[in-house]
Amino acid sequence: MTHTHDLTAMRLAAAVRSRELSPVEIADHYLERIERLNAQVGAYVTVTADLARAQAKAAERRVLEADDPAELPPLLGVPVPVKDLNMVNGVPVTLGSEVYRDLTGFADDNVVVLLRSAGSVLTGKTSTPEFGLPCYTENAVAPPARTPWDLSRSAGGSSGGAAAAVAAGLAPVAHGSDGGGSIRIPSSVCGLFGIKPTRGRVSQGPVVPDLFGLSTGGPIARTVRDAALLLDVMAGPKPGDLYTAPPLAPGETFLRHADRAPGRLRIGRSATPAVPGAEVHPDCLAAYEEATALLVELGHEVVDMPPVFGPEIVPHFELLWGVMATLTPVDPAREHLLQPLTRWLRERGEATTAPQLIRAHAALQGALRAAFPVMEEFDAILHPTLAQPPAPIGHFHDQEPPENFRRQTLFTPFAAAYNISGQPAVNVPLHWTRDGLPIGVMLAGRLGGEGTLISLSAQLEEARPWIDRKPDIWDA
Repeated sequence: MTHTHDLTAMRLAAAVRSRELSPVEIADHYLERIERLNAQVGAYVTVTADLARAQAKAAERRVLEADDPAELPPLLGVPVPVKDLNMVNGVPVTLGSEVYRDLTGFADDNVVVLLRSAGSVLTGKTSTPEFGLPCYTENAVAPPARTPWDLSRSAGGSSGGAAAAVAAGLAPVAHGSDGGGSIRIPSSVCGLFGIKPTRGRVSQGPVVPDLFGLSTGGPIARTVRDAALLLDVMAGPKPGDLYTAPPLAPGETFLRHADRAPGRLRIGRSATPAVPGAEVHPDCLAAYEEATALLVELGHEVVDMPPVFGPEIVPHFELLWGVMATLTPVDPAREHLLQPLTRWLRERGEATTAPQLIRAHAALQGALRAAFPVMEEFDAILHPTLAQPPAPIGHFHDQEPPENFRRQTLFTPFAAAYNISGQPAVNVPLHWTRDGLPIGVMLAGRLGGEGTLISLSAQLEEARPWIDRKPDIWDA
């Protein structure tokens, strides 16, 4: 028997337009599952049940009054939760922090405006670690976000709540964001497809600055086509954005890329981490080798590429990360409410001088100028998404800040390079361990090359479908 949460976002949207399913029925189904199962996976920090039902009723009226269903918005009646680092006007926003437990959103972020315009229904705000800084989602305002594949393990971060929601059937797709791997990491440990778009593809405004260009919003989904559709909805620069991605050709969409073959591609690959001391677990190497074999089987040329980012970039990125931790204002009278890791990162950031920051930024630009000529030889680049399988709850959070941060860098030694470069990158869920844990692989592309990554990922999905893989909680 097929249930509503078994349907993809694309199928839900089509069912709404054809009046096969009511937006109210869809919203009620997901809200019931959230009420029943959210405590187990820690996906939502705020559930907006009344708002969701009101939006669903409005969507239902639009369907009934429409002369041409094809002209209805692409996500009309489809639930899409928003990560709790982003503002929704009138909805609580905690930023994953006890400091902001009582804050209510006073504006819609630009990406939220686009999600509203697309007709989506807001079921709630998904959990994130404090200020989105760690690669796991454990904070003081909500239970830990857990991967539905093993509830003793973290759903990753910082979009851990978003990934847990999609993987547990508490949302068909979800909005996430990625400043150092924060879409790809939870997508990997939750068995999902996630896209970190090209720098400037999705607006960070109007509240959040994009000074360093590390972070961007992006989609988390069960299928490539769902993610492509959500990216089409979320994409678009706004006045004041510091970065703008290369535009798509007139009339082109990311969804159309999901429906066309990529052609024969030249793909580089590397499993050599830039982070000193990082070792790639055999399960992660197995996923990488299996992906390589599948790419070759599909007719692509796959070659080993030299490492283009070495350990010299790591301290420069860490310096920027500490400075970014200071950008969220905190009342000095409430600083004691911050998590130990956040305080430690902010102390490092506040101790950084302007010349040190400029030199780090310049050093990273120099590294990119040397790396891009090598990377431009390839249509895509394959890496393990993570160096280790999903981590137990507390593996990072229960440590003192220096050890916590060290463990995070060893866990995610491949992801941040593409935040530094601004290139698009995706997690593709092709592999599961013998114990049933998902292990993703990462594909990175040229600047503006999301379309190629989407076409290639759709080809991989067709060859090795993963949508029928579901954790036990799915049928609960």
